[in-house]
Amino acid sequence: MTRYFIDLAYKGTHFSGLQKQDNARSVQGELNKALQTILKQSIDTVTSSRTDAGVHCEHNFLHFDSDIIFSTEKLSYQLNAVLDQDISVHQIRKVIANAHSRFSAQSRIYSYKIHQHKNPLIREFSYFYPFHLDFELMQEASRVFLATIDFESFSKKHTEVQNFDCRLSQCKWIKHNAYESEFIVEGNRFLRGMVRGLVGTSLQIGRAKITIDDLHNIIASKDCNRANFSAEARGLTLLDVKYPEEVFLC
Repeated sequence: MTRYFIDLAYKGTHFSGLQKQDNARSVQGELNKALQTILKQSIDTVTSSRTDAGVHCEHNFLHFDSDIIFSTEKLSYQLNAVLDQDISVHQIRKVIANAHSRFSAQSRIYSYKIHQHKNPLIREFSYFYPFHLDFELMQEASRVFLATIDFESFSKKHTEVQNFDCRLSQCKWIKHNAYESEFIVEGNRFLRGMVRGLVGTSLQIGRAKITIDDLHNIIASKDCNRANFSAEARGLTLLDVKYPEEVFLC
């Protein structure tokens, strides 16, 4: 039995999310069906990171096991031929036997894009937020997030985790032009709804709805009802998942 990692991208607009679901169309569900069609055996992939309905991805990884001998390049080509046009396989690679798409990951990088001037060409990948923002205050909020470990206030309810500790290695806002900006955050793990919570709360700070002192109080409260999760899914993209090189066999 050989283990493989699939590196894929997808536009999340028309999916109920990454994770397979019984009564809804998902990226993982479409991928599992395509693998079964091509390999003629039941394949159950394991995801590295769950993404919600409407969230996009440049690089996400799933692993699966198979005892069938096949060309990874050919399988990539075949999958792209049968998969939905909103899903693309970058490559398939053999990995060591105990490699796990989720637990072997060192970090994940997310992007959240906003635009403050109406633009129909980017509306499916960016959150339209037509308000004046103080980006210096938002950068200060990012520095607070970098110094934080317990993100319980930024985790939505009804999530099964043993703790809320996350370690961020980068967190910043990038202003691309007068109307388009991007939030970049990298961490060893992320909680349910966390990135959208960081963004939504940062936007409240940028609009002077809350202060940096309020942000410290929100974090200390460990109460998700005090954070803001209103940032729409369309603006969020999983950029990449990083692994140690020794995970890959070729």
